Formats: sequence, C-alpha cells, structure tokens
Amino acid sequence: MSLAPHLDPVVVDLGRRALLDMGEVSRSLVYGSFLTDDGFEVVHVPDGKVDANRFASMASSIQALSEAVAREVRIGSSEYVIIASEKGHVIQLRVPGHPVVLGALFGDDETLGKALSVARRCAQQLAASLADRPAVQPDAAAHEPDAAVEHGDARAYADAHGVPAL
Repeated sequence: MSLAPHLDPVVVDLGRRALLDMGEVSRSLVYGSFLTDDGFEVVHVPDGKVDANRFASMASSIQALSEAVAREVRIGSSEYVIIASEKGHVIQLRVPGHPVVLGALFGDDETLGKALSVARRCAQQLAASLADRPAVQPDAAAHEPDAAVEHGDARAYADAHGVPAL
C-alpha cells in the first residue's frame, strides 16, 4: 500500500513544480492546487490567496458531482469543470490515472481557451512525473531518505510521517 498523495513528499514536490511551471506559462494564474478525491490538499501556490483547505474540500465535491452527472446521463467520464465569472474562472480536471485533481483560478485577463490548455498541460505534466517514479511505500519511507529530508524540510517530513517536528 502506498502513501496517500497528500502525505507523499515526492508527490507534493512534483505537484509544486508543476504548479510553478503553470504560473510561468500563465501570468493570470491567481491560485493553483492539487487535491485528493476525498478533499485533502496536496499542494498549492501561491500562499495566502485562498483558504487552501476550504478550496480543496469544495473542489473535491464539485469534481465528484461532475463525474456523477456524467455517469448518470451516460455521456462518458467528466473531462473538466469550468466555473466562469466576470472576474475570472476556475478550471479543474483530474490528473490522468491518479486520485488527484487540479484546481486552478485564473484572472479575467486570460482567455478561457488558454487557461484550459495550460491547466491540461499541468495535469499531464504531473501524471507523467508520477509515472516516471515508483510510489513511496510506507515501510520504505521509514528506511530511506525522502525529498523532505533531502531538502531540509523537517516540518514537511514530520507532517508526512505523522511525527512531531523538532
């Protein structure tokens, strides 16, 4: 059994990189987050723009509803969800092959087409990165150094492994 994505420091690091890359491509990205199907935040950028836990909870509910509607009306699987408003749009889509969803808030100066394209590439980037590495096993995590330790992030290591930080 592997670690849940929000507890796996490698998934968190790969997700952060993918979100930062998305921000480089789209300057109108206000907030980006990867979250689990059950509403836990994996990682987000930037800090302070949105209540991360609340966003993850709401986005996972929206994702579940969109997938249920697609099944109910027999149109196949849900590809993405768009919430459009006068001040911007939220796009969310599943990371292919993983129990992780990308949620991204773009400002109104971005076209919907570009925002959707950038979000799709970000989700695909994370899927490809995850496919290129083996999942961290809980037993192995106790015996092998992980990304949080290698980067000196004691808090992330402590949170990921359920131990108190020093």
